[in-house]
Amino acid sequence: MSTDEVKQFNVYLPVELIKRVKHHAVESERSLSSIVTEALATYLDQADGSQPGTSERKKN
Repeated sequence: MSTDEVKQFNVYLPVELIKRVKHHAVESERSLSSIVTEALATYLDQADGSQPGTSERKKN
């Protein structure tokens, strides 16, 4: 993740989705935060009709 200010944000997710993302994080050697940051940025870019990668998406 970047050096931008971060803040904890709790959400409720289906148990199976949590298991999948945790497994993916281990397999890809990435943090949960970096995966969720990228997923949300990509989703919002698409929802807003923005060009991919124009948000402040940060990879681990």
